[in-house]
Order: sequence, then structure tokens, then C-alpha cells
Amino acid sequence: MRRRQKGVALITVLLVVAVVTIVCAGLIIRQQLAIRSSANQLHVRQAWHYALGGERLAEAVLRRDLRQGGENTRESVDHLGEAWARPMVPFKLDDGGELRVRIEDPSGRFNLNGLVRKRKVKPDSVKQFRRLLETLGMKEDVVKGLPDRLADWLDADQNPQGEQGAEDNQYLLEAPAYRAANRSLKDVSELRLLKLSEADYRRLLPFVSALPEDAPLNVNTASVPVIAAMFEIDPGQAENIVDARGREGFQSKDDFTKHLTQLGSKTGNVSYAVGTRYFQVISEVALGDRRQVLVSTLQRGKDGKIRVMARDMGQGGAPIPSTGGDDWKKDER
Repeated sequence: MRRRQKGVALITVLLVVAVVTIVCAGLIIRQQLAIRSSANQLHVRQAWHYALGGERLAEAVLRRDLRQGGENTRESVDHLGEAWARPMVPFKLDDGGELRVRIEDPSGRFNLNGLVRKRKVKPDSVKQFRRLLETLGMKEDVVKGLPDRLADWLDADQNPQGEQGAEDNQYLLEAPAYRAANRSLKDVSELRLLKLSEADYRRLLPFVSALPEDAPLNVNTASVPVIAAMFEIDPGQAENIVDARGREGFQSKDDFTKHLTQLGSKTGNVSYAVGTRYFQVISEVALGDRRQVLVSTLQRGKDGKIRVMARDMGQGGAPIPSTGGDDWKKDER
């Protein structure tokens, strides 16, 4: 009888030890997860503040650039030979991290919001966008359909453009259903809602922007495909213009017009400039095995004041910069 009691007591002790062990193991695992979660949150916050530091650095560079440009120049000139456009040396961070900052000019890309003016479609701009898609070698269905769908996305009415336009009545049939924005793009990523494949979106991304609809094209930073599409010239002629502007760019609109006239073309109704008010800052932070990219869109006033128009930390990176040369041909279909 006593042996049985001792056996039961032993089993009870073993059960208690097992339960306590399981509970302790659970507590340890939870604590490890909590520590890991806290560390991840700390790294995210660190990356955010490092990225903001990159944005502040870019603001200082842009202010200095404006001061160096002089106050007595007739036109604001911004080109790819200036300090802001040059690659910055990576900054080493604590814990083996690294911060990389670069500044780009979105005014040198095709402004998607320029397809409308006062919420009404501009047919000439739709044609220019279609020419850009053709120059980039996009598929025929994209060339024909995307400009009309984008115009419908931007304009105020519910009347589909052309044969492949789309308004609420078509988007409401999607799963999940949504409506046409009927306003300017807040970000280029809205193109994904217009039945554009991810591959085509990535192909187009370095050549387009989403700026205020009246933002002029900066011909000093525009790439060959954009110049060819906007001014109705072939890519070879656009390359001649890029070669003519060199690293120092055109110093006035008249200089650009002269070169365009020599090619037998005219500026037409294209709104263009040799400078820009808008800049895009890409701050890339690497901490351990984590990578964060902050894309900030800045507006610089003539008085040197800089306003942050938008920040994006959720697109998984920034578009590959286009140098304005023939690098756009590499992925041509």
C-alpha cells in the first residue's frame, strides 16, 4: 500500500514538474518574442529617424544650391551637373548600419497629372503619354488603353474616354470593388489600380511623376524617351538634345528652343522650364538585416523655404534613376 502511495506521489510530483516546465517554457518564449518585437520596433524607429536625417541633409543641399545659383539670374536653372544631382558618399551609422541619400528631379519625368487641367482632359497630353509608352516599347494593349484609363481616373466626369476608358461602372465590378478617383494622383503607385501589370508598372516608373498639374517639364533633367514624347521627335533627335545640353544644361528656355528648332520641331503647347521647384529625396537605411527606404517629395520656393509635400515609406524602394541617356533601351521589348 505504501509503495502504491509513493508511486502516486512520484507521478504527481513528475506531473507538477512537467506542468511547471511547460509554463516556464511558455513564459520564456513569450519573453523572447516580446524582446524581439521591441528590438524590431526600436530598429524601425531608428531607421525612420535616420531617414529623416537624410531628408534634412537634402534640404540643406538644396538651399545651398539655390544660394549658389545667384539672385540675379533671369531663370532658375537646375541641371544634372549640380551638387544636388551627384551621388552622396554613404554615411556609416552605429551598429554597422549605413545611410544612403540621393536627390532626383521629378520634373524631368512625364507628369501624369498633366493629362487634365481644371479636371478636364487635355487631348494633346493624352497623345504625349501614348507616345511615351510607345517609345518605351510597352505592349500594344497598354499603349492603347492606359492613357484613356488614366484620363478617366483624373477627370471629373463619368464618361469613359475612347474604347478602353473606365469609370465607376467598370471598377465596381472588380473584387474588391472601388471607384475612379476623379482627382489628381497623390502617388504614381495609383497606376496599379488601372489594370497595369507589376512588370509594366516597374518599367514605366522611372519616367513618370505625380506633381501638380501645372508643373512644367525640366528639359535639363528629362530623359530621352520623355523629351521625344513631349516634343514629338524621334529618340535619335532627343539624344542629340541631351548631348547638346551636356552636364551644365541649357541656361535658358531660348537655348533649348534654338536646338529644338534646328531639329525641325517646335515647343508647341508644352509647358517646360530649365529649372525645377520639386525634388525627390530617397533616403535608404540599412540596419543589420533590415532595409528601409523613405521617399520624400519636396517643394523649394524662390525664397529658399522648403516644404515637404509627401513622404512614402511603404513602396518597397524608389524607382531606378534615369540618367537621361540611352540606359532606357536596356529593357526595351
